[in-house]
Amino acid sequence: MDLGLQNKTALITGASQGVGRATARMLCAEGCNVILVARSADDLGQLRDELRECSDASVQALSCDIAGKGASENIFAQFPDIDILVNNAGAIPPGAIDDVEDPEWRAAWDLKVFGYIGLTRRYFPHMAKRGAGVILNVMGASGARPGPKTIAIGMGNASLAAMTKAIGGISPQSGVRVIGINPGPIATERGVRIMRSQAENKLGDPDRWRELTGDMPFGRPAEPDEVASTIVFLVSERASYVSGAILNVDGGMANKTTDY
Repeated sequence: MDLGLQNKTALITGASQGVGRATARMLCAEGCNVILVARSADDLGQLRDELRECSDASVQALSCDIAGKGASENIFAQFPDIDILVNNAGAIPPGAIDDVEDPEWRAAWDLKVFGYIGLTRRYFPHMAKRGAGVILNVMGASGARPGPKTIAIGMGNASLAAMTKAIGGISPQSGVRVIGINPGPIATERGVRIMRSQAENKLGDPDRWRELTGDMPFGRPAEPDEVASTIVFLVSERASYVSGAILNVDGGMANKTTDY
């Protein structure tokens, strides 16, 4: 199936690892030019070189802290004419309302919540003026199913979901699509690290982390490539009538009545 991504240009934040890294690889494989954005210059350089070796697509990298002052303006100034924006950077810490300290909470939201908002505020008007473009926001299942022990995560993702739906409902008038996904647990480097820590605390052995995933959908967390495949389809021309929608990529977790 031709996804219509040949010679398009996509900017991906949080591109150095996990879902962002997998998405960059898949977009390159479809002939899409990519701009990799993340804080780790070394990891970005490694991925950039890897993608240039296996693809004829253009691959550029920018080491940037999206939470920093003026970061979104700087990114937009360097790469204004993109076709696709994948907002993916950032992780918000778990905890109850009194577990997450103010500085940690604010730093996490500056990166993920205000990072997404800042780039969307830069790119959406530009895409609308041009009459084409796609913005995809990677959020999380906790935005749709807020829980007391993941309150900062749920609140942040819920706000991004509201932005996605609000803008995505009117954006087709300008030829732009704004969409989102809510992944469930993913076996990214960070995800596995968290599960290994949980296994050490509960079972006394971090290597037994997979024993904690038995009640997850399919008995395991998602692989980064499974989430990335969904992203690549949604930003492609094959999903040209999808806007203002948020897809759960959680194996059906959102429809279960029990929590993990």
